[in-house]
Amino acid sequence: MKGNDILETYEIFRDLAVIIISAKAVGLIARKCKAPMVVGEIIAGLIIGPCILGIVQPTDFISKMAEIGVVLIMFSAGLETNLQELKKSGFAAFLIACVGVLVPLVCGSLLYMAVYGFSPLGTDEFFKAVFIGSIMTATSVGITVEVLKEMGCLKSRVGQTILSAAIIDDIIGIIVLTFILGFKDPDSNTLAVTGKIFLFLILSAVVGYVFYKIFKYYDEKHAHTRRIPIIAVSLCLIMAYVAEKYFGIADITGAYIAGIILCNVRDAEYIDRKVNVNGYMFFAPMFFVGIGLKTDFSNVNSSMIVFSIGFVIVAMLSKIIGCGLVSRCFKYGWADCVKIGAGMMTRGEVALIITNKGLGLGIIDSSYFTAVILLIIISSIVTPIVLKYMFGKYPEVRAE
Repeated sequence: MKGNDILETYEIFRDLAVIIISAKAVGLIARKCKAPMVVGEIIAGLIIGPCILGIVQPTDFISKMAEIGVVLIMFSAGLETNLQELKKSGFAAFLIACVGVLVPLVCGSLLYMAVYGFSPLGTDEFFKAVFIGSIMTATSVGITVEVLKEMGCLKSRVGQTILSAAIIDDIIGIIVLTFILGFKDPDSNTLAVTGKIFLFLILSAVVGYVFYKIFKYYDEKHAHTRRIPIIAVSLCLIMAYVAEKYFGIADITGAYIAGIILCNVRDAEYIDRKVNVNGYMFFAPMFFVGIGLKTDFSNVNSSMIVFSIGFVIVAMLSKIIGCGLVSRCFKYGWADCVKIGAGMMTRGEVALIITNKGLGLGIIDSSYFTAVILLIIISSIVTPIVLKYMFGKYPEVRAE
C-alpha cells in the first residue's frame, strides 16, 4: 500500500491504534532513560514506519492529523508563556534571546554553504541554507527547567534569565520562520512580506486585546465551564486560518499568538490542561510519530553524515557563544555566562515543527530529519550534565 493510496476506514483505525500505542510505549521507555518523550515518539515512528517494520505508511490523512497536532502544540506553548516574567527580565533577556537566535541562524546557514557550496542571494539553495539556520534558532527549555528545579536554582538570577530568554527566543524564532517562509515565495517581494507580517501582528494585538477583555469577563462569570476551552480552541483555529489564508503566514504563528492572547486569563491553566488532554493524548503523537514515518534514511550519504555531525556541534556551540557573550555585557561572571548558554542549548518540538514546515513546502527533504533528531537527542543528554557540573563547581556570582 503506497503512502498516497486512499485507506479504508478500518485501515485508518488500525493505523491510529498502532501509532498511539507505539508512541506512548516507546515514549515511556525514553522517559525512563532520562530522554524527552518526544524522542521516543519519533523513534516509534521510525520503528513502525517504512524505515524498519513498515506496519504504517505515511498518508495524507496522517499528515492532516499531524498538522492539527502541531497547531495545538503551539497554542499550548502560547498559553504557557509568562508575560510577567518577560516584563521582569527586561532588556537583558531580550538581547540575549535576539543574539541567541541570530548567531545560530548565521552559523547554520554558513554550515550548509560550507558543506554543499555557497549560493547567490535569492536562489533556492540560499533559502535552503537560511532555513537550515532557522532550525537551530529555537530553544526547548523544558529539560533545562526540570534540571534547575531539581537543583533549586530556577528562581536564581541565572535561572530566571534562562527561562525568560528562552520564552523570547521562541517568539523571535517563529517570527524568523514566518519571514523566511514568506520570502521563499517567488512571487513575493520584501516590502510586501514585511508589510503583511507587521499588519498581522498589529491586527493580532488589537483584536487580541479586545478578545482578551471579552474572554476575561466571560471567564469570570463562567469559570471552569467546558465552554471556556471550546471557545479558546476555536480562537486558536481561527487565528491559524486567518494567518495562513489572508496573510501568508504560517498557521502555527497564528495558533501561538492565540495562546499568548489568553495566557493571562484566570483559566489559562485550565484551558491548557483541557487542550493537552486531546492534544497530547491523540494529536501530538500523530505529529511526532509522523516525523518518524516520513524520515527517509535511504538518502543519507557520507556528506549527510558529515553535515549531521557538524549540525549538532554548531547548533550547540552557537547558543553558548551567542547567549554567553551577550550575558557578559550585563555583568554576569564567565561561569554564569556558560550556564546561560548551556541552558539555551536544548532543542525540541519547535525545531521539529520548523523542519516539518520546510519538508511540507519542499524547501528540504526528509533526510534532514536525521540531523534534527540527532540534535534533540544529544542536546537533551548533554545540557543536564553541563548544567549540573557548572552549578555544582561554580556557585552563581555577579561579575564586578
